Amino acid sequence: MATGGHDASKRVDETELLEIARDPVDARRLRESLEKLAGGASNDTLKEMAKEVLAGRIGLRDAVAVPAYSEALIEGGRPFREEWDKLSAAERERLAAEGEREYEAKRLEMEAEQRRGAENSGSKARHSGRGWSVY
Repeated sequence: MATGGHDASKRVDETELLEIARDPVDARRLRESLEKLAGGASNDTLKEMAKEVLAGRIGLRDAVAVPAYSEALIEGGRPFREEWDKLSAAERERLAAEGEREYEAKRLEMEAEQRRGAENSGSKARHSGRGWSVY
């Protein structure tokens, strides 16, 4: 599956990843991970897969069913799995707690974005009728 350039007209956002993710925070983190892969954080096969998913040319669930992509994902995850296996129970717990803190920070960041968006959309109502008079 060759990418014929980046399709800017279609860009996958978190809502399209909710099918796989548990919640909006996980969907955001998944999209950010795909963006890192698309930017070259891994091998060429995973870079291609991420670009295809982010451009909306293939769904993530369908992408992982492509043998070349699934093999690259398994191979790419092997070093992480090997390092995890070497960790003590205390180190694993520490990393799990760190992940929970990162999750909570991302959740708070997204809530702040939503509040800013709501505030901005409220202030952009140019024709609300309030404070306006013909006289």
